[in-house]
Amino acid sequence: MLKIRLKRAGRKSKPFYRIVLMENLTRRDGQSIDDLGFYDPITKILNFNKLLLHKYINQGACPTATVRNLIYKMLEETKN
Repeated sequence: MLKIRLKRAGRKSKPFYRIVLMENLTRRDGQSIDDLGFYDPITKILNFNKLLLHKYINQGACPTATVRNLIYKMLEETKN
């Protein structure tokens, strides 16, 4: 099963996350199938490729709860 989830990058006390498409059983920092965007929790910058995200969700990929909340936040910001 494919999941859209966060992959941690950055350094100690300065996290940076990539939004990636991975196999369900792959470890958190393991090999990803595709990069969909990134999230910086310190500066609150969120960016993702909407076309790729839409494509993989239509093909059956499931976003995790955290990624789902980030997507909703991004969509609300673009509406306003």
